[in-house]
Amino acid sequence: MSGHVRLAEDALALAARRAALAAQDFLYRTQRRDHWRAELESNVTVTAEYVLLRQALGLDLSGRRGPLVRYLCSRQKPDGSFGIASTLPGDVSTTAEAYLALRLLGLDREDERLRAAERAIRAAGGLARVRVFTRINLALFGLFPWEAVPIVPAEVIFLPRWAPVNAYRLASWARSTMVPLFVLFHHRPVFALPNGRSDANPWLDHLWLDPADKRVPYRESVLATVLRHGPGWKALFNTADVLLRAHERARRLPPLSRLRGEALRACEEWILARQEASGDWAGIFPPMLNGVLALHAAGHGLDSDPVRRGLEAIERFTFSDAEGLRVEACQSPVWDSILALVGLLDSGADPADPRLVAARRWIEGKQLTNDWGDWRVYDPHGTPGGWAFEYANSWYPDVDDTAAVIIGFLKQDPASGEGDAVRRAAAWVASMQNRDGGWAAFDRDNDRLFLNEIPFSDMDSLCDPSSPDVTGRVLEAFGLLDDTRLRGACRRGVAYLRRAQEPEGSFYGRWGVNYVYGTSNVLAGLARQGVPASDAMVARALRWLDSVQNADGGWGEGLESYADRAAMGRGPSTASQTAWGLIGLLAYRSGEDAAVRRGIAWLVERQLAGGEEVGSWSEEAFTGTGFPRHFYLRYHLYRHYFPLMALGRFVERL
Repeated sequence: MSGHVRLAEDALALAARRAALAAQDFLYRTQRRDHWRAELESNVTVTAEYVLLRQALGLDLSGRRGPLVRYLCSRQKPDGSFGIASTLPGDVSTTAEAYLALRLLGLDREDERLRAAERAIRAAGGLARVRVFTRINLALFGLFPWEAVPIVPAEVIFLPRWAPVNAYRLASWARSTMVPLFVLFHHRPVFALPNGRSDANPWLDHLWLDPADKRVPYRESVLATVLRHGPGWKALFNTADVLLRAHERARRLPPLSRLRGEALRACEEWILARQEASGDWAGIFPPMLNGVLALHAAGHGLDSDPVRRGLEAIERFTFSDAEGLRVEACQSPVWDSILALVGLLDSGADPADPRLVAARRWIEGKQLTNDWGDWRVYDPHGTPGGWAFEYANSWYPDVDDTAAVIIGFLKQDPASGEGDAVRRAAAWVASMQNRDGGWAAFDRDNDRLFLNEIPFSDMDSLCDPSSPDVTGRVLEAFGLLDDTRLRGACRRGVAYLRRAQEPEGSFYGRWGVNYVYGTSNVLAGLARQGVPASDAMVARALRWLDSVQNADGGWGEGLESYADRAAMGRGPSTASQTAWGLIGLLAYRSGEDAAVRRGIAWLVERQLAGGEEVGSWSEEAFTGTGFPRHFYLRYHLYRHYFPLMALGRFVERL
């Protein structure tokens, strides 16, 4: 190994134990009294949209200008563009939003950083090439015509739950983002730029290849759609778009005007009902941004209670350090805390340690037993008992977090399987099983993939179907619990995984990058279900992990694998992905396995030996997934608690 001393095999176990102790110490140092939360990093669009929000509402930016500019410019690529992740090429939509934010923050058009961004945008086809959400953000300032944004009328809120298309058929994140947009699409606000409206000041005309023609189509014509794709959902939705535009032109006439008024009131009530006491909506930035803008457009002043609380919640998502001021898309305290707890327990920490007891109590206090939540629409008989990802998100508990909590609680105290918290959690997760046998993150049977043909959907992210990574974690949790009442659900889950296995032997990772993550979760779940190593599904998955181990002993996978199967399991080794590879292998193999030992040696040799982060690992890569191919995340603790789990399981398997 270049730059590293190869560890003697007979010393590896001792080195792994020492590394685990150092990693434990890092976690204890970074504990926030009774829980963990590290930064959840995304790309610059979230911070750019924060700038746009404050400009739209007339909120002062002067005290934040320097730190915001510093952060945004630190993410600019050498060619002037901005991307959705550090390892991917520039993206025209991301670059356009960053450009506008920097202009709003006072950078002159002739600033070389903006000149470079301008060249990148024009080289990509100009503003005519931006995605739908960027069109909306530009339309808010008159920089893109509202007529070039897809029509989604507020009356959608009235579509019944049995209808093939309705708000609850959308994934939870899409639903909580879209309902506020229904209100904005009606009002079509145009907010002032720093020196006036855009019609008097064409701020971004130089970013268009043809600024005289901004009514850029967002879909093919119906005829072109039929000729290219044949009759189907895409043709149907494009035809519906034509009809909806006609409806929009006629909505001011009675009785349509009265219907629109009732729909807007229903949307406003929906938004207000889902606002947490803390001001959050769904615990993620887009619904919070759109919720504030929608209520403001509906007549709620900046000093009104819901808008004020919404703005306060958004400010809690800001993060400032030497790199500048940025905004998190989401915060992950429950996820970070339970995975940190699992890492400590796997590596031999005392379950009775007061620091672990405090963390467990904090997590227990976040269980959602409230009798509401959008999940109930298609799971009306489920017993509440899940956990959400964030500090405040009572409407959207998720299966993945809840399964992880069950695992952590049972590892700390096996007797907790008889307790109310775990029993309620397991019952809720079981009730959320999809008809295909798998589990998704937030909803049951949210698998109407045809909805991604709606003209509004240019990110293929309107659905939340079963995924192998979530299903694997549920099977791990249920295997640990070993409740006879769950065995039927487990059999259906294993059958789903058999159908979901890729031809190469791997499993898709919806929420982590990518096949290494999915395969790791699945193997951990199958092992807890008693599926033997001789089973063809298991043997193929193990062989695949072997085949993609890097020559340096680690595992790595680039974001490209979501778009290119040839990139499956390929990329420079990272700490989190090496840990996932090891966790998958260690579900079935001993600590004497050669591939396992090479992976453990990689972790041991690359553990930081000095500085503020001594005991942790360095990792710049984005290994978390928001929306495949469109939005990625860098969890700043992934590089830590997953390696700690791997080290602990290695020692246990010796």
